[in-house]
Amino acid sequence: MKKYKVTLSQEEREALDAISSKGKQKAQNVLSALILLACDEGPDQQERSINETISRVLQVSMKTIDRVKKQFVEEGLEAVMTRKPTSRVFARKVDGDLEAKLIAMSCSLAPEGHARWTLRLLADKAAELNYVDEISYETVRRTLKKTNSNRGNRTDG
Repeated sequence: MKKYKVTLSQEEREALDAISSKGKQKAQNVLSALILLACDEGPDQQERSINETISRVLQVSMKTIDRVKKQFVEEGLEAVMTRKPTSRVFARKVDGDLEAKLIAMSCSLAPEGHARWTLRLLADKAAELNYVDEISYETVRRTLKKTNSNRGNRTDG
């Protein structure tokens, strides 16, 4: 594995000290600041800690320490302190057609032996009727939550 040498300037040390000791900061930023301060090999550092000690004291993995050091050396302090937005994209399982079918099913009579539809029953019935291959009850919950068809607030009259 390639060794990355962290050398902080006086301004960077002061900024990291401020992050780790003052105000409200994200936990990840405080942890990264502490890691960088402990790994500093610059002239302003009195005592440098080894990765094993940092890992034990901060209760982080060695991989985390190496990752922070690598990102600092290659991209700079600003990159370490800002998180990249996620690039993951999830395909939606529930389209308008399935949503309409779920709403219609939830408004119909419950299956025999049940007083009302549960989210699990709706998910199982949707898969049974081949509306989808599989669907979780949590997806059904999120879908029905968006609708105004709340059967619990029905008024008779």
